[in-house]
Amino acid sequence: MRRARLQKRARLLKASEFNRVFDKAVRSSDQYFTVLARQNETGFPRLGLAISKKRAKLAVTRNRLKRIIRESFRQKQLEICCADYVVLAGHKSSTANNSRLIQSLEQHWQKLNKLCAKS
Repeated sequence: MRRARLQKRARLLKASEFNRVFDKAVRSSDQYFTVLARQNETGFPRLGLAISKKRAKLAVTRNRLKRIIRESFRQKQLEICCADYVVLAGHKSSTANNSRLIQSLEQHWQKLNKLCAKS
């Protein structure tokens, strides 16, 4: 069985791509994550991660957060609007359990999907 993964084209890789989202973004925030979104013209959603050492001190924790975010995005990418998303870790993200983090991301995807559809 082949493992599913997030394709390279579905990722934000360049600083200019991140800066474009940071300049004029729609925001969804809670204690676990802040998710920024901005419409794009690529025809598919893209994800960027900004998990800082300030929020998740251990590399193990940062990597766990990244895996959870990427997997949640991969599962929802066909349902959400074509936008660029940047996810930042919140102050309680490093201590929360996986199911709570997944639930938080689900709420962010739904909220931002509605906000992006309006604009």
